[in-house]
Amino acid sequence: MNTAAPKEVGLSPDRLGRIRTAMGRYVDEGKLAGILTVVARRGQIAHFETCGMMDVEAGKPMQPDTIFRIYSMSKPITSVAVMMLYEEGDFHLTDPISRYIPEFEETKVFVEKTETGLELADLERPVTIRDLLTHTSGLAYGIGDPSYVDALYEKQIWEVGRQRPETTLEEMVWRIAALPLAHQPGSAWRYSMATDVLGYLVQVVSGMPFEAYLQQRIFEPLGMVDTDFYVPQGKGERFAALYGPAKGGGLERLDVQGVMAFDKPTRRPSGGGGLVSTASDYMRFSQMLLNKGELDGTRLLGRKTVELMTMNHLPDGLHPSEDQSAGFGLGFSVVTDVARSQSLGSVGRYGWGGAANTRFWIDPQEEMIGLLMLQFMPGGYYPVAEDFNVAVYQAIVE
Repeated sequence: MNTAAPKEVGLSPDRLGRIRTAMGRYVDEGKLAGILTVVARRGQIAHFETCGMMDVEAGKPMQPDTIFRIYSMSKPITSVAVMMLYEEGDFHLTDPISRYIPEFEETKVFVEKTETGLELADLERPVTIRDLLTHTSGLAYGIGDPSYVDALYEKQIWEVGRQRPETTLEEMVWRIAALPLAHQPGSAWRYSMATDVLGYLVQVVSGMPFEAYLQQRIFEPLGMVDTDFYVPQGKGERFAALYGPAKGGGLERLDVQGVMAFDKPTRRPSGGGGLVSTASDYMRFSQMLLNKGELDGTRLLGRKTVELMTMNHLPDGLHPSEDQSAGFGLGFSVVTDVARSQSLGSVGRYGWGGAANTRFWIDPQEEMIGLLMLQFMPGGYYPVAEDFNVAVYQAIVE
């Protein structure tokens, strides 16, 4: 992507400097190790800045080509892959997922746990591909939720993954299909492993390993040279360390040797949270979306497909994570009410974030992209994404 002076794209250079001030405060106070921020408008990058460290213990400053765990920012990429196959006529969004993954034909809905076992109900209608894209399928995640269904996911999916790293994507999805849904399809919004199931759908329909499909059909055409499900040899020096809050204050380096260690290829590529990437790579992906499916002469999606993906698909009364200002499209949250968001922005802005506080958004009205990259868990511990958001929007002067 080309760069431009902020004034050339309607941004104030002095006001853009407030991004550095806002982000630097977190680093200076020892709350975050390092941060990378990018702002693009009208197809050109007007701000690309680093502050702090990518690895405190090793004394490595944050670099423009630092590799990050993007976790759930993998979901929009997987959703694009799904919609590419949709465009090719391989399925309809209203198709039951069981048509392509038969194990879902026997899936039931959890009602309650009884003294003799589980009370389950039949599906009122099948889980569709659209349900998976909008997180209304009834699947669960098993992370950070006290429900009984989530406890089953923790035991049957995550614990098994830790104990048996040889488990394949296919086997993991079969295990998901064997678990009960948390609610009837379409009746609620619930963040879940739906996008991991969609990754397997891509594999089934395309006839290619999921990771190979992403490489051949998305990453290579867009020039996303550092995006993968692991960090290969020769790139490890660019891989940022992951931190969390220390008990006595400051930062604690987190041990990530587990289901997603990222140090070697995996047999279970997670379309919902398994990718690593760089700011440059993800900006190319984001600009493709802002361009309605095309970048530098390479078209992945048609204009009408991107428009469909980025409109709200939730019925009245349903919102992602109870955020009354937002709806959800086919892979992204979508701002529907700026006033209710109590922040700066535009109706129709879409994007998503990752568990380590990475976040991106695309604002079609302003022809603008914002990207925030850091490595700190848990997500939302500090309002760093909100501070970045305000600092970017207040810099618009035309």
